[in-house]
Amino acid sequence: MPANLPPQYFEVEKKLKNTNNPEEKIKIMEELLSIIPKHKGTEKLQALYKSKISKLKARSQKKTATARHESLHHIEKSGAGQVVLIGPPNSGKSMLIKSLTNAEPEVADYPFTTHKPYPAMMKYENVQVQLIDTPPITRDYMEAWHTEIIKNADTVLLIIDSTSRDPVEDIMTIQEVLREKKISLVPENDKTDQGKNQFMKKCMIVLNKVEMMNISVIEKQIKEFVEPEFTPFACSAVQNSNLDLLRKKIFKSLNVLRVYSKIPGKKPSYEDPFIFEYGSSLMDMAKAVHKDFAKNLKYARIWGKKKYGGQKVNKEYKLQDGDVIELHI
Repeated sequence: MPANLPPQYFEVEKKLKNTNNPEEKIKIMEELLSIIPKHKGTEKLQALYKSKISKLKARSQKKTATARHESLHHIEKSGAGQVVLIGPPNSGKSMLIKSLTNAEPEVADYPFTTHKPYPAMMKYENVQVQLIDTPPITRDYMEAWHTEIIKNADTVLLIIDSTSRDPVEDIMTIQEVLREKKISLVPENDKTDQGKNQFMKKCMIVLNKVEMMNISVIEKQIKEFVEPEFTPFACSAVQNSNLDLLRKKIFKSLNVLRVYSKIPGKKPSYEDPFIFEYGSSLMDMAKAVHKDFAKNLKYARIWGKKKYGGQKVNKEYKLQDGDVIELHI
């Protein structure tokens, strides 16, 4: 017997795909249970959600005693991607987080103000990107859990104070410390595979506090002494200089695209896009919407930047940023 799920079900289910928070998952699944029609054709689906809710609640209770300890070692990813900010003392990481988001991290003019990871959400157009502020890194100081935070993130922003005594030396010091921890920072366009002894992490160098000086000399030195492929980005968290462009560069560094679903005969919603890595196919979209679409998909109609309205495509179609997709089964 067919499930005959209403359109509201698929709209709410999208929220489930975009969160890793157990409490949010429970609320969304409870909402889905209230939407699902109650008949024989949906009994298995109802049982599935009830089982998942029960397991999440049980797991949450087990984690209560150790949640505070574990939060220092791992932060669940949220939004379109996770970006970790690292840097030497007083580089302005916390101020940059405050300027890019609506968060209120502790900001001060003395070093080591940040002593634990601080997540915040940055809005870029119609998506949210998770930024994580972290304690400073020096030759003599780096938290044991810091390396796992860096490895788990999708992108690293190395924040450098352009007014420091030697910004290039600051970069090289952090590179050296991380290499000792088996992490190598590489430019965004680097094609190097993971090394045998090093975890290669894509990184963007951000020169902060540029309101106080000309950075052309620093940029030249970075290319000469650090890595010619590194193209540092200059901004000012205090004066909000270049921050809109920085938001755009952060999103692009995640290498993800946004796709919108459309119900036949209705207008698409652009407020809650599906997020995929570049190279994903139409079948990835179908699986994200519902397993029934992936199983029974015949074709789709696409509205996009380089296609005429409603162009018919097959299952092998590669998704493009901004595509509006109408699935047909």
